[in-house]
Amino acid sequence: MGSLAWEVIGVIDTDGDCAAWFFPAEPDAVRSAREAVRDQLHGWGLDSLADLTALLVSELVTNSLRYATGPIGVRLVRPARVDGALRVEVSDPLPDLPHERVADPEDETGRGLQLVAGSSRRWGTRPGDGGKTVWFELAVPG
Repeated sequence: MGSLAWEVIGVIDTDGDCAAWFFPAEPDAVRSAREAVRDQLHGWGLDSLADLTALLVSELVTNSLRYATGPIGVRLVRPARVDGALRVEVSDPLPDLPHERVADPEDETGRGLQLVAGSSRRWGTRPGDGGKTVWFELAVPG
């Protein structure tokens, strides 16, 4: 995901189709990521996806905070077509790919990937040079 930083780098905007940030692996990262995502979706006129996207980003950034020690990247890719999907990626420097698990009713954790899987059109993981990325896609309402 490029060079690592300890502060939000800011929006990387390529023809209005992509926005990306890096957040330090600190508790405020979850709130900062939610705010950045909401603001960007508002700017793109995709307010209808803001609540769900912010919730799912919160889950993935929280997972990254729990297990990784380095900066966390968040990237949004706006669809080129009206019938496309918003792609959201959360990256961290830990190479271990997460896996969906079944949480027991009394467990306080372990439902984040289930929430992502159940709420998104598609989702997955991919290893990278310096860590991994968890991604999901949400259908854009027409």
